[in-house]
Amino acid sequence: MHVHRWWEDVVVAHGRLPLACLLFGFIIGFLLIRISVRLIRKQVRWWPGNVRAGDVHIHHMVFGVILVLGSGMGLVALYQSSVGVISALAAVFGVGAALVLDEFALIYYLRDVYWEEQGRTSVDAVFVAIAVTGLLLLGFHPLWLLDIGNVRDFRQDPNVPERLFTITFALVNLLLAAMVIAKGKIWTGLFGMFFPPLLVIGALRLSRPGAPWARWRYGEGLMRRAMRRERRYRRPVIRAKIFVQDLLAGKPDAEHVLRAAEEELSRTVVPAPPAPPPSAHLHLISGWKPVERSAAAKDAASKDEEPRSMDRPESVDSQ
Repeated sequence: MHVHRWWEDVVVAHGRLPLACLLFGFIIGFLLIRISVRLIRKQVRWWPGNVRAGDVHIHHMVFGVILVLGSGMGLVALYQSSVGVISALAAVFGVGAALVLDEFALIYYLRDVYWEEQGRTSVDAVFVAIAVTGLLLLGFHPLWLLDIGNVRDFRQDPNVPERLFTITFALVNLLLAAMVIAKGKIWTGLFGMFFPPLLVIGALRLSRPGAPWARWRYGEGLMRRAMRRERRYRRPVIRAKIFVQDLLAGKPDAEHVLRAAEEELSRTVVPAPPAPPPSAHLHLISGWKPVERSAAAKDAASKDEEPRSMDRPESVDSQ
């Protein structure tokens, strides 16, 4: 009864039925394609198997693109149709999007890494899509705080001060999100767009050591603190993430979770690389000359790099 009331009051009454159908279509499409590929991998005889055109294996991403394009054009062409028609097209769009994002790693790496370590990027992309769509379905949006109290009236009031307040709030929210993402906290920046207090917390906390913010602003002391903090807090999170990924992408194994977590820590928890040298084409700019560093500055820089190299975690083999 409570679920039905919530569905009617929150989803249907606010015109979010197409969004709900999109989310359901996405989840169902993702689960079905994951079941299909695992049956194909196990070579179950009664399952159809891969789709081929001659010797060419057709990835399910292709069918996803077709569904997304077809349903997307239908949504544009029939935008004035009934809610039922729009919801059905949205569900098809969700299924197509699931098929595409399930092979996001193939798009990103331009090679078939579905069952390799890089293939977990697809699972991350699916989680992000589900999280964003779920928050939108619940009624959250980047400016949801403006709906509290009388601030909602500010958005509807045509007066200039109120409009300036709304624009300023949105810009501050966007800048904080950019800062948090530059610190390497992608999930905090993502959810912070819907819950701005998270952006404030993420902006005040230390950056991840390999993030651009650490490279731009951190010296030796802050980098050491960031490395220690990252190793301490990231280890259980990475283990839990890999376990869930294994549960979806293959058979979960405790030994693999521990080993893969240490490998990911060794690969990701490292000091930020130095800033890249000036581009080679800058010498074409009239009057530009490279700045020569003094011998003392070069010696100081080499001394600063030595302790950083000691901070790199040992490889898994050495442990």
